Amino acid sequence: MQLPTACFQLRVLNFLYALPMTTNAHADASLSPHRGTLYLVATPIGNLEDITLRALRILKEVDQIACEDTRHTLKLLNHFEIHKPLVSYHEHNEITRAPELVHAMEEGASVALVSDAGMPLVSDPGFRLVSLAIRHQIPVVPIPGASALVAALAASGLPNEEFLFIGFLPARSSERRRALEHLRIENRTIILYEAPHRIAETLADALAILGDRPACLAREVTKIHEEFRRGSLFALVQSLEEHPVRGEITLILGPPETGSPGAQVDTAQSLAARVDELMHQAKLDRKEALKLAAKERGITRRDAYRQLLDENPPEAE
Repeated sequence: MQLPTACFQLRVLNFLYALPMTTNAHADASLSPHRGTLYLVATPIGNLEDITLRALRILKEVDQIACEDTRHTLKLLNHFEIHKPLVSYHEHNEITRAPELVHAMEEGASVALVSDAGMPLVSDPGFRLVSLAIRHQIPVVPIPGASALVAALAASGLPNEEFLFIGFLPARSSERRRALEHLRIENRTIILYEAPHRIAETLADALAILGDRPACLAREVTKIHEEFRRGSLFALVQSLEEHPVRGEITLILGPPETGSPGAQVDTAQSLAARVDELMHQAKLDRKEALKLAAKERGITRRDAYRQLLDENPPEAE
């Protein structure tokens, strides 16, 4: 099916993120020739055997496949002898591609969205397309499958009752440290992705800001060179100095152990000193620093402001 011209984009781009109440009429039914559907299809994260039978069926039946990198997806489809039209969908073109795909689905086309690896939208493009499809009453059907964060968490040996997935930390050192400061009092297991050329710096920053907590570095999950390095953050920092890593990395940070550095707030430190420290280390403005310092101490921002005034009363004229 040919995609529409750009003139249609102006109409469908006018949507809000607040979505109406909708339902999927045929979440697991055969593809309908009269109504389009958006399928979010998970693909293998390394081992091609991890693709599901349902994913293969959907990829064979849809009218077209939207993918991050057409060359990468073509290799996957050729392996399974699937021949379908491909259209690129990535962060640089999604603002124009999303309305084109929605128009195609309004005309009855079924579209599968895939990422280079894993589930679409998880640290990958797709939110704009899904939001727009829902806005236009188009059924959105997830086809689950391999996920690096779930696989790494399961094999990490760290608590998994509750966890926080934050995707990629900022690449800039100052912004990364600022993000980690916000996680200082997080008591759940934290999962994040990181590039191999930044992982050493990220581990060092995490150790300095979050304290020496248990962690697991999962590398090349499901691939030939799959590796899990388990230990404290300090041990992982030392490990990388001796044996640097390459490939896709998932980092899991366990909750702080009782009594470990960084696990508790330094109550001996004055609130004003902590605010100044946050402003300097995490590059926060005074309002943000006060809010975070208050959260660390379990008090409201209003009480923190009063305490700050008590510690630094205004000079009388």
